[in-house]
Amino acid sequence: MCGIAGIINLKEPIPLSTNSLGRMTSCLRHRGPNESGIYIDDWAGITQTRLSIIDLFEGTQPIHNENKNLWIVFNGEIYNYIELRRNLIENGHKFYTLTDTEVILHLYEDEKENCLNKLNGQFAFAIWNSITKEIFIARDRVGKKPLFYTIYKNQFYFASEIKAIFINNEISRNIDFISLNQIFTFWTTLPGRTIFKDIKELPAGYYIKLKKNLISINKYWDFEFANSNNEINYKIDDIAWFSKELILDAVNIRLRADVPVGCYLSGGLDSSGIAAIVKKNFNNELRTFGIRFEEKDFDEGEYQREMVSNLNVNHSEIFATNKKIGELLPEVIWHCEIPLLRLSPVPLFMLSKLVHQNGFRVVLTGEGADEIFGGYNIFKETLIRAFWSKFPNSNMRPRLLERLYPYIFKDPKSRASLKSFFKLGIENPNDPFFSHIVRWQNTSRIKRFFSEDISNAYQGYDPYLELKEILPKDYFNWDSLSKAQYLEMKIFLSNYLLSSQGDRVAMAHSLEIRMPYLDYRLIEFLGKVPSYFKIRGLNEKFILKKVYKDIIPQNILERPKHPYRAPIRNSLLKNNLKYVDEYLSEESIKKLNLFNHVMVTKLKQKLSQQNEASEFDNMALVGILSSQILSNIFIENFHSKLIKPETFNITFDRRTLIESEATAITTK
Repeated sequence: MCGIAGIINLKEPIPLSTNSLGRMTSCLRHRGPNESGIYIDDWAGITQTRLSIIDLFEGTQPIHNENKNLWIVFNGEIYNYIELRRNLIENGHKFYTLTDTEVILHLYEDEKENCLNKLNGQFAFAIWNSITKEIFIARDRVGKKPLFYTIYKNQFYFASEIKAIFINNEISRNIDFISLNQIFTFWTTLPGRTIFKDIKELPAGYYIKLKKNLISINKYWDFEFANSNNEINYKIDDIAWFSKELILDAVNIRLRADVPVGCYLSGGLDSSGIAAIVKKNFNNELRTFGIRFEEKDFDEGEYQREMVSNLNVNHSEIFATNKKIGELLPEVIWHCEIPLLRLSPVPLFMLSKLVHQNGFRVVLTGEGADEIFGGYNIFKETLIRAFWSKFPNSNMRPRLLERLYPYIFKDPKSRASLKSFFKLGIENPNDPFFSHIVRWQNTSRIKRFFSEDISNAYQGYDPYLELKEILPKDYFNWDSLSKAQYLEMKIFLSNYLLSSQGDRVAMAHSLEIRMPYLDYRLIEFLGKVPSYFKIRGLNEKFILKKVYKDIIPQNILERPKHPYRAPIRNSLLKNNLKYVDEYLSEESIKKLNLFNHVMVTKLKQKLSQQNEASEFDNMALVGILSSQILSNIFIENFHSKLIKPETFNITFDRRTLIESEATAITTK
């Protein structure tokens, strides 16, 4: 697991600076503190900073092929590299390391972009061909590893994090107002976009081919679901058995490492199942790690203790106080590089630090189970609303929502208004966004806080039309649950959960997270499973519960879904945080001109005076504050944030380059 970056000349060979590449790498040092390397010639410079997990001593990157005409920098892990390596050796390839990185390179030699279909892992990598002057860049199927790029004055820049691109002074730093609109609609940007103007993200399941000034961006994989003509025709017990076998193998290959592997343990079904599989099948000395919360409504400590006792594991936990959550938000924004509508990434940032302090570089997590097995309330809400849509005037059918959200329907006086809230779009169940329209329309209300200039900047823009353009053709033949799953996985999973709540807060403390449920074989299999097996009545993750019925306690198996959240208002407004007052001050709001200062002041006063805050007001508060923080540290004061950035002490003689055509430099 690492950070990668590079600069490619698009029209002519222009000398590249090792200092520029070194500064890009230095911005990524938290992703790979063990060693760094640079390859450079007159057309390209690629660099990597490494977190050593496989072949700790000989896996220095960039890595080359036998002829030294191909060079690779790689961020991620290929879990089936042992099997691939064996086949490549049989085909005559010679290896000089034991790494999965070199496996990618030789596989690419043989199969070019088709190599991606054989890789089981999480990855973002770049391969430079010094003969043809072509670069090949690819990102994993689901989007577990990040990759950003931009083009400026006939040079192509790429990096694992945007800050490594911005360290080059010539790259402008501006907020993209269309992307801001998307974030305050979908909770994140749509695939390919970032919050910054002219900075793009390679979407999950895509690759780039770049040769001089010719660039092509291509999709090689996407989430797929069955229709009535091609769904699998298995009995439920067979589906559960096959799912279990896939999970077992996914866990097994994700335990491949030359360092210890731990597990996150929340006390929920998903992480408990993974920890139980590891403990009972592979590792009797398992270490687990969890989060506790100051506020009872957010804490799952009771269930964590039950699983720790049941599995008899060595468990460590971090106690996330409201004050600490509030204090750490600016640092988390620095790593996430996007405004947030939740504070959920902050406790995970704290947890990754705890894991790092305990000497671990790798953990398994339960991420992805809700998406592929059907675990979220929004999926059950979709089924209820689809059932309701057949009789829109029914008074009884919407009452099912009370079983789903008892905590918001507890006041009988609010029942009518809540019914009206969830009735949005009920007359059109064939709307491609039927499942998410209630959530997205509610989030979009925050746009009322935008300044007049921001509102005018996106007049005439419809984020739903842009989303509709990226939907696959088969999408419109899927049932309601499958459509909901696709939207959740394509947008929220790939662009938020695996980023802000995943890679970014973990790699901030040099921690690699591995997600067995997001093994592409499991995703593809469950995509063909009929929806009625995933949610039975309102019983979510029906298949996964059958998988785990004999290995985890019944109390954990049957407990209601507990959404992972973190307190917002009490973390940000109840702890006298100086930065909150500064960023939400009239002066700051006016200066950055993203929001209306009068409305922001009223919101802050309202939340400061009330004992409780609505979901909408909480979202508005953290969305506005995090946007202010991001604009300040990335637009206004970026280089002061990087006071005296670490650079590598590298000397380079370009005359040697001309004679040898290529050079690789390594620092440790």
